[in-house]
Amino acid sequence: MKSYEINLETLAILPYEKEKSMVIEAEKSFVVDMVPTKIIDESCKFFGSSYEGRFAGTKSLIGISHKSPIIIEESRKIVFFPTTSPRLPRCGWISLNNVADYVKVNADTKIIFSCGKSIKLEVSYGIIDNQILRATRLCAVLEKRKQEM
Repeated sequence: MKSYEINLETLAILPYEKEKSMVIEAEKSFVVDMVPTKIIDESCKFFGSSYEGRFAGTKSLIGISHKSPIIIEESRKIVFFPTTSPRLPRCGWISLNNVADYVKVNADTKIIFSCGKSIKLEVSYGIIDNQILRATRLCAVLEKRKQEM
């Protein structure tokens, strides 16, 4: 597949091979000929912004400028967080909205999605916990601002 737009069914976008990603959805998984962060950027553009714009928005809303969660699409609350620095080739992206639970498995972390699927990431539990907290905080601050308007 040459391109992909993130949607409500998207669970994770993980690095696969050089310049490719494994997209995991609730019902299927497939390879896309783009790196994960490029899929994030193209999806942001599809919904009227860009990765850089969403990154700046996150920094403005919650002051985070490293491993920042990104709002892909605001009205449907599609928010993704990176597993490492987005500058690294091994960076994957996880849908906050679809995470049901996450558990420590030795030095790794297993993420369980609300549809029942799960993935094991070679990322520490502490890092995933922090990333989920950051993404949740981003959603809360955005929601509070919307209510205040």
